[in-house]
Amino acid sequence: MIRVVLPAHLRTLASVAGDVELDVRAPVTQRTILDALEASYPMLSGTIRDHVTKERRAFLRFFVCSEDWSLESPDKPLPDEIASGKEPFYVIGAIAGG
Repeated sequence: MIRVVLPAHLRTLASVAGDVELDVRAPVTQRTILDALEASYPMLSGTIRDHVTKERRAFLRFFVCSEDWSLESPDKPLPDEIASGKEPFYVIGAIAGG
């Protein structure tokens, strides 16, 4: 099982209290995780990625094993720590402003 940690506003929208656990087939990538997340929680569709292009929303970042993977290819296989559920896949809300 893959563990996904969502920011508070997306947890509220999805009506979940903590980490989300998903069954994701190999290869485990950002795309396969987000596809499974949106399939399990349709209300999140379009909130993390654009409905049409499937591009990451500007104010969200993806962290994998303490590294920012936001700009990596969505089809790049994620480390074994994520695929095994040992480490979570983080979706982080970015903050901007002055």
